[in-house]
Parts: sequence; structure tokens; C-alpha cells
Amino acid sequence: MIRQLASLLILTAAYAPAAMAQQQKPPNIIFIIADDLGYGNLTAYNPAHKVPTPNIDRLAKEGIKFTRFYSGSTVCAPSRCALMTGKHMGHAYIRGNSREPIRLQDTTLATRLRNNGYTTGMFGKWGLGEENTTGAPELQGFDAFYGYLNQTHAHHYYTNRLFEIQHGKTVRVELDSTQYTDELIIQKALSFIEDNRNKPFFLYLPLTIPHAELHAPPVFMRRYQNADGSSKLGPETPFVTGNIASYHSQPQPHAAFAAMISKLDDDVARVLALVKSLGMDDNTYIFFTSDNGPHKEGGGDPEFFDSNGPLRGIKRDLYEGGIRVPLLVRAPGKVPANVTRNDIWAFWDVLPTLCSLTNTAVPAGIDGISFTNALKGKKQVQQHAYLYWQFNEKQYKEAVVQGDWKLVKIKSKGEPGVVELYNLANDIGEQHNLANQQPRKVKELSALAAKSKTPAELKAFDWKIE
Repeated sequence: MIRQLASLLILTAAYAPAAMAQQQKPPNIIFIIADDLGYGNLTAYNPAHKVPTPNIDRLAKEGIKFTRFYSGSTVCAPSRCALMTGKHMGHAYIRGNSREPIRLQDTTLATRLRNNGYTTGMFGKWGLGEENTTGAPELQGFDAFYGYLNQTHAHHYYTNRLFEIQHGKTVRVELDSTQYTDELIIQKALSFIEDNRNKPFFLYLPLTIPHAELHAPPVFMRRYQNADGSSKLGPETPFVTGNIASYHSQPQPHAAFAAMISKLDDDVARVLALVKSLGMDDNTYIFFTSDNGPHKEGGGDPEFFDSNGPLRGIKRDLYEGGIRVPLLVRAPGKVPANVTRNDIWAFWDVLPTLCSLTNTAVPAGIDGISFTNALKGKKQVQQHAYLYWQFNEKQYKEAVVQGDWKLVKIKSKGEPGVVELYNLANDIGEQHNLANQQPRKVKELSALAAKSKTPAELKAFDWKIE
């Protein structure tokens, strides 16, 4: 009996450190961003959507669905800048969809995680700097990268080149242009997970679909085509490229968009399956979101697909449809399952949240706060006093969200500015402008907008309430 007890104690002593080490192992982070996916393009948010997304919906059933999460901006590059730097559009270095690189002093989320012992990989669209610039992925915290460097090139799913980090430097790699790049990208991402299964990793997966151009592999197109090749989504109005050199023509834009949504859903299924098969489920956070609202480019038809659901506006708008995006977070044992929350947060909160989850130092001087309590299903005590955006493309636009109140300002060159005020609790579709009835609230939110910008962005606009 004494001998058996001694053996048991020895086994327990040997097992305890291993069990404790497993329990204390830093969590893996997989952060997936779809490109131009609208709030209503997932059946988890919009059950009547024409394209089912059962695998992405699994993230909601097995995790948390957030209904008041916002992108960094209403277009690609600045939105990703907010995500990577923790700064909103009044303070971020990149505020428009240019090809200007972020600077070396714009320390990214990836750099912070890599400095804390994480292996970092990015597969998809970067948009914050090209090779041989300060924004090159290897200079901004990534050990591995494969995909597109700038957003214009990312319009093309069949291309003769992509870019990759090789020997510590981002270089061009030649491609067979008959290969669908999303498939190449997801294969690289899955290999990254397998290769790093035994060490903590950060996988940033900014996929390029369903952004225009509207092209999908034939196997996915056939899901939305009849036997004779016609579209199952009814009569199609072909998109003809004309003078829009960025996008190829598409005879069946509805079928192509639907096929891209299905391909995206299939990509997520493969990530989930691999994580499970490698026994990493209990120590991996999977985030899924979109960089901004739905597009109307290259034949895109957000009205047909109800891509913004109950929201007003699309990409390039600062109405809710342009900036409110899905956010699903799954981590069995760490994140409660089948929970819906309405915490108000945004892309610039991702950096401090992931730093908190990984015991990484949170930098000073950012706009984001940690929402780890919300992820744990607890009360989120720390909240934003308000959220702020600006966007300057053809028109200068600003927006402020404070609880259920939303201020939108729009200024065209040579015209008086327009001021709009909405109560999102009663008017999620932003149809009833309350600016005239609530001048005090307009003044209050306008003051918040004015103090949210660095001096270079302050403009003496003549705002007019209409």
C-alpha cells in the first residue's frame, strides 16, 4: 500500500508541472478579416441572407457575437492602420486609402506580440506599405507573410505575382495566373498553423474576399448556377469593366459574389477543422470581422444581397452600414458559447485587448482600451466615452458615436457642411435626423469631434444643420 501511494505521488509530481505548463502556455491568436463584408452578409446577423454561412456562424454558436463593433474606417488602409496601431482616425497616421506606408515609429500589434515571444504570420492583404518601404511587413513585426502588399493589386484574384517574406525580407514571387489567390493564401495560412503548433503564434489572416473584382473558382460558381450555366440568383446584369481598369468584367456578378461568400465560409471551416485536429481548441482565440461595410464596385450589389442588413450606408459612408461590422470570437473554455453582446468598441481596441490576453505590454498614447472582460462574459466596466471617425475622399466626413447617439457631418468643397444627428436605439437605420430638435446634443458631440483630431486635420468648415 505504501509502495502504491509512493508511486502515485511520484506520478502526480511528474504530471503537475506539465499540466501547469500547458495551462499557462500563452494562447494562440487567429484574427480573420474579410474584405468589404457587410454587417448583413452573414446569416448569424441576417438569417434571411441569400447566401448561407454555416461555418462562420459556428463561431457565433460556439462563442460571442458582438452587435456594436466598429471598423477603424470606412475603407481598407486606414481601417487596418487603426487595427495595427490602436489609434482612431483622428490620430492614426494613415487616414485614407493611399499607398503611403506606415512609419517605423508606428509600432504595430504584430511587433508587440513578436517582442513578447510570439511567432507572427500574415496571409492576405496588408495595405500598409510595400517592399523596400518603412511599411514592409518584415519591418512591422511579421516573421511570415504571403499575399498582396497594396489594395489595388488585391483587386485581382488571378495575377502573375504575390509577395512573400523570404530570408527576412519581403520579395516578389511569380505565380501561374490561372491559380486563385485566395486558395493559395489559405493554404499558406494552414501551413503556418501546422508549423507553429508547439509555440504561441499570432496569425493575422486579412483575406481578400469578397472584395471586387467578382471572381470565384468554378467549383464555387457552380453552386449558384443551373445545369445550363445560368445563374440560380435570377436574371443577371453583366458587369462590363469599361474604363474601370481595376476590375475585370463579370457576366454573372450575383453568382460570383455568392460564390465568394461561400469560399470565405469554406476557408473558415478549414481553419476551425485544423485547429481542432491539432488539439489546439482550448488555447486558441479565433476572431472574425470585416474591414468596413459592403462595396458597390465591380458589379457588387449590396441592395440585392441586403449586405448591410438594417443599417444605412455602405463602404465610404460613415453611416452605420459603412463602419459597423460583424465580430465573432470563439475560444472554448475561455469565451462563453452562444452569447450576444452589445458592447460598443472598435478596431483600435483590438491591440490593447490582444495585448491583455497575451500578457503583452500595452503601449501608452493609444486610443484603444481592453475588452477582455467582455470576451470572458463579464461586465465590461471600462467603456469609451465616445468613438470618432473622419474620412476625406471627395467629401470630408466625420462621425461620433456616444452610446445611442450618432453625429454625422458631411462637407463638400464649396458647399456648407451638413450636420445630422440620430438616436440609434430608436432609429438603427439612421432615417430621422434629430439635429434641429437636439441642438445641445449636436453642440456636445461636435465639441468631441473637434478635440479628437491632431492639428494637421483641423479644418474651418462651415457646418450647416439640415
